[in-house]
Amino acid sequence: MDLTPANLELHIEELILHGFPVSDRHRIGAAVQQELTRLFAQGIPPSLMQGGAIAQLNGGIFEMTPGTQPEIIGVQIAQSIYGGLNQ
Repeated sequence: MDLTPANLELHIEELILHGFPVSDRHRIGAAVQQELTRLFAQGIPPSLMQGGAIAQLNGGIFEMTPGTQPEIIGVQIAQSIYGGLNQ
């Protein structure tokens, strides 16, 4: 039985990042989008299988070494979001 929905639309209204340079926001955002696309291609979290909206998701806290590339930060954020959806 295939439970994968034909279309999945994920809208992140606000992503709050403390301690990151404002100049990196677009690169971080693009990396988040790319990694979430990759993760959702591997499977849809059960929390999204019934559809509907999730009002708020806490992706947790993680630490990065100063100078970490924005793309790596974006991947970590996306994995935290995806992990939060799997709980």
